[in-house]
Amino acid sequence: MQRLNFPLYPFRFKNSENKVSIFDEIRKKFIILTPEEWVRQHVVHYLMTEKKYPKSLINVEKVLTVNGLRKRYDVVVFNSDGSIHILVECKAPEVKISQATFDQIARYNMTMQARFLKVTNGLNHFYCQMDFENEKYEFLKSLPDYKEIY
Repeated sequence: MQRLNFPLYPFRFKNSENKVSIFDEIRKKFIILTPEEWVRQHVVHYLMTEKKYPKSLINVEKVLTVNGLRKRYDVVVFNSDGSIHILVECKAPEVKISQATFDQIARYNMTMQARFLKVTNGLNHFYCQMDFENEKYEFLKSLPDYKEIY
């Protein structure tokens, strides 16, 4: 897999039936290593290692319903009250981040109501803070650290 725009993390890999898998610390199992999964695992380690979010508040790849359609989110970080603090949309490194990517995460967030959004393809990262009252968002340089919000 290609080098991403993240620090280096100590991932665990396994090879079986000519498929490489990576251990997911959140789901506690090996997952087939695709380019998007490579990005997702970096995001999870980034949230835990750099931003200090507890593993217990992070969730990966769950189904949600948006406008009657079943969709999957990539990564969420919950607040201690169960509300969603951060919603992350991961794309494979070869996928360019476009307005369509932001539209996708905005649709998801209409249901989820996360305060912060991150969109990444592992090479480029975009962060936003939602302003629900004024129905807009503001771009940020990065996500807040866990200690900054609690």
